[in-house]
Amino acid sequence: MLNKPRGVVTAVSDPVFNTVMDCFPKDLSTGMHPVGRLDIDTEGLLIITDDGQLTFRLTRPEFGFVKRYYFMAFGKLSKAGKERIELGGTLFGNKRPAKPAHIENLEYCTVEECSKYIPKEKLEHCMKNPKGTVSTGIISVTEGQRHEVKLLLRKAGCSVFYLKRLSIGKIILDEALLPGEFREFTLEEKSLAKEYRKIRIDL
Repeated sequence: MLNKPRGVVTAVSDPVFNTVMDCFPKDLSTGMHPVGRLDIDTEGLLIITDDGQLTFRLTRPEFGFVKRYYFMAFGKLSKAGKERIELGGTLFGNKRPAKPAHIENLEYCTVEECSKYIPKEKLEHCMKNPKGTVSTGIISVTEGQRHEVKLLLRKAGCSVFYLKRLSIGKIILDEALLPGEFREFTLEEKSLAKEYRKIRIDL
């Protein structure tokens, strides 16, 4: 289990950027790979493994594993916008269909109150409107399309600036891990992984 930090790409290697595998000593990273992909500016739960069967099941949308994210986004997510996301529809910009998502713990704050989470390159511009509305909450998706969470919220009129994955299925990010830190799965997590890799469906 890795708490992926911002600023590194989710890949085994990259010619330009540091990768999530650079968070590990070489003797632990050899032969391992990340399960799925988190954007370079997204942090949170990332599973690192050498188990291809587990990777296949956790990343294919047909298996329906719920992935939960905490988000902060510029703009007010209205009741109507929330309902559109929860009913499903299409993603912003590319019109790809998206399965219904679920939003909980929706709250509002100001740009000023959330300023420590805003990327440095955007902060000066954003602070020109310190009382602007920021929507925060937890969104759950089952597909994992490229930029899915960002595009779902963008379709509802909000622009995500902070995103953190909290869980995949019943595997939950250990909040004791600082960004960039990792640990081995617990016995319970290993049992869950064993259970997940046995799932069979007709594809």
